[in-house]
Amino acid sequence: MTLLNKGLTSLPTIYQKILSKFPYEHFTFCFAYGSGVFKQAGKLTNNPLIDLVFVVKNTIDFHAQNLSMNPSHYSSLKYFGHKVLANVQENCSAKVYYNTLIPIQEENVSIKYGIISNKDLITDLLDWNELYIAGRLHKPVRVIIPSTDSALKLALNQNLYNAVHTALLLLPDTFTEKELYRTITNLSYSGDFRTVFGEDKNKVNNIVEPQVDIFRQLYKPTIKALHEFVDMQNDGSTKICRQDTSPVARLHHLNQLPRTPQRSIVRYWNEQASGQRQDTEDVLRAVSFDTDIDVIVENSIKDIVWKSSTSQALKGILTAGIVKSVRYSCKKVLKMLESSKIN
Repeated sequence: MTLLNKGLTSLPTIYQKILSKFPYEHFTFCFAYGSGVFKQAGKLTNNPLIDLVFVVKNTIDFHAQNLSMNPSHYSSLKYFGHKVLANVQENCSAKVYYNTLIPIQEENVSIKYGIISNKDLITDLLDWNELYIAGRLHKPVRVIIPSTDSALKLALNQNLYNAVHTALLLLPDTFTEKELYRTITNLSYSGDFRTVFGEDKNKVNNIVEPQVDIFRQLYKPTIKALHEFVDMQNDGSTKICRQDTSPVARLHHLNQLPRTPQRSIVRYWNEQASGQRQDTEDVLRAVSFDTDIDVIVENSIKDIVWKSSTSQALKGILTAGIVKSVRYSCKKVLKMLESSKIN
């Protein structure tokens, strides 16, 4: 299949050249994200790494063909064959297989790309069992190949609702538009062990500040649909949000949370109840009245992100190899130091 047959000739040349190096006929969805795609405040690095995610229907088939086309992209794990690569991807941590620091010489850039199956992405978007790629999709991304899968499109939309319901539980009754977007952006960083050392401490603000208009466009339909619970009004040059923080409203948001943070909240509540176990309905109703609801919800998110980020980092050493892992980590640290000088 050619780029013309796939309907991708309208893409910028750089993305056409990148896709031409992969078996993109396996893709059901593809997007790019990060500082190599969108401007971020405080970034000085020239030719930044372009981050991509390839969503594929069949992981084994993709790795078989990609390994044949691009053997140099893989670590020594490739010698075990494409079925082992697929098994590592689908049965370890965040269900993603990353290859990093891949040079695209004619464009003078490097890329990092992750592979995830269509079914695993849908699960993460709906349940937040990993909150890894789902978290990436809380923020603006550059869609390279739009999805034509109806289940995936519905899950992508639901993921945005999940983010807003969660953010409203973390925010007070009055807050600014930027505070909303910062809270949403921080969901996938809260609890990430890399924020201790290796990630820019101003990363969330650096993402939101230059992209407020894009965030607004992304979340406008969701905010409009939730008008009974939150209202956004202009106050001079600032948009002010006011939300209903009654137990009834909070219970609604709690009931709309993805399954994994709900389970985490129930587990935490029952652990504090000295052995008196309550079901999900009773726990969520009780939490909706608790003055520490924001802390309870935040801890449930941190628990998910901590587990997926640590296990994915360990898997990254295996999939990228020691040398590339060290080089990639060094790049992260250098970006952090550059940003700290600016700020």
